[in-house]
Amino acid sequence: MATPEQIWADADLPTRRLAGLALNPSVPESVLLRLLLEAPLAVRMVLCRDRVLPEAVVDAVIQHPDTRTRSFLARNPHADPAQRVRLVDDPEWLVRAHLAEGPKATAPARPGPLPDEAAVHMISTYDDELLGGLFHQQISAGLRRSMPTHPAAKVRRWGVGAWASLSADTRAALLADPDAEIRGAAQRHARYEDPAWVESALPDRPCHARTDLLLHRPLTRAVVESVLSRLVGEEDKAMIAVNPTLPPDTVVLLAADPDPEVRVRIAQRTDLGPAERRMLMTDPHPGVRLAVSLHPALNEEERARIDYQVPMDHFFVHHPAPETPRDPRAVRRDALSHHPLLRRRAARDHLLPPDLVARLASDDDLGVRVLLAQNHPDAPASLLLRSFLEYTGPERSHLTTRPNFPTDGLAVFADHEDPEVRALAARASETEPTTVARLTRDPDPAVRAAAARHPNLPQPRLAALLDDEELAHHAAANAALPPDTIHRLLRTGGRQARPPE
Repeated sequence: MATPEQIWADADLPTRRLAGLALNPSVPESVLLRLLLEAPLAVRMVLCRDRVLPEAVVDAVIQHPDTRTRSFLARNPHADPAQRVRLVDDPEWLVRAHLAEGPKATAPARPGPLPDEAAVHMISTYDDELLGGLFHQQISAGLRRSMPTHPAAKVRRWGVGAWASLSADTRAALLADPDAEIRGAAQRHARYEDPAWVESALPDRPCHARTDLLLHRPLTRAVVESVLSRLVGEEDKAMIAVNPTLPPDTVVLLAADPDPEVRVRIAQRTDLGPAERRMLMTDPHPGVRLAVSLHPALNEEERARIDYQVPMDHFFVHHPAPETPRDPRAVRRDALSHHPLLRRRAARDHLLPPDLVARLASDDDLGVRVLLAQNHPDAPASLLLRSFLEYTGPERSHLTTRPNFPTDGLAVFADHEDPEVRALAARASETEPTTVARLTRDPDPAVRAAAARHPNLPQPRLAALLDDEELAHHAAANAALPPDTIHRLLRTGGRQARPPE
């Protein structure tokens, strides 16, 4: 079976023109339905996967006889989950598998959750092999919280995985569950909380299991002593340094360890004593000083005495909102701190109140500004544009998808040396036709593609681009494409048959 990439690579020029029509925002619903009925697979793929669809078109896709066509809707990141979930009982395994796997979305975008009743139906009726991958991302937070006590046994099996956050009563119920598989899973989770069992199960070689046990599970004194006396892996001490069950005397010991990575980990512990904090505040290693400078027990005066360097090589990206919001008082304290890394932590908070949004939007630290722009739903337009111009790291393009990203005043960037900034001119309605035409010949392919879709593109140039192997489908997606051209392409199957002079 050909992959989507191969389907597109094999599409000829007429097919690519029709695929452009499938994305054209000005074509009527009747055109989309005709493409769905008559066009080649590559066109149906683009139509069903790469745009928002009217309900009438969704109805037609659900009833379409071709399995691949229906499967493209199952993975459409633009479709409402309530539309996609209409395929939940599709007769074909491939369609159900694609629905469970979910849409392919560029980071940081994530698919919206499926309706709870649909997710429960899938868990209850689908084979386990269909529910791997990214299905868990399509489960709502509310359903995840209810899973450990759900009346359906298959759903409760999923809920056991949240063992660490479950109440004692819920754990007890799962340990006594009438379903043997659930009882077994609960017992396996429970034994991970038994230090003696952890000691007995600890592998004597570096591996994922050993890493998990040393990082997260309760450790006996014997395990701690064995790590201190004989390293099995080079990072053993650094791993136990973050373990919450580490004995206080070992915390003191590791605060003076010769390995700076161990000291960095110890510096982040909330149970670090005052003497150890004072010692690490003047540590010769800059990473250790930076780590301890963020310790919650320090006040602003103590932080100011530490010689730390703020890293500027971090990625300033989108962070999904946690299911449990942070304490607003802690967020405010971080936002008002003199420490840029604490202000960066506050800037990631999706619920930051307006006065702190205004304050951090003018912060002198690039990371604070960009993190606020990437994460807050009310980030102002001026901040979004400034962040896009100044930040060139991962997820830069996400800034242009934020609700308040400006569309006016961008034509001035048409000659910018950065092609991603030049492409902004193709988003502006005021960009002159001659400039748009010039940008269709830009050295950068993304700039050329964006300009080919601009409605101010002169009609002669737009017509010429329909014969361009690279840009034909972008030109056909241009909202300014004349209706007679649209109908001619439909009539000829995408071929450029010219009307008689």
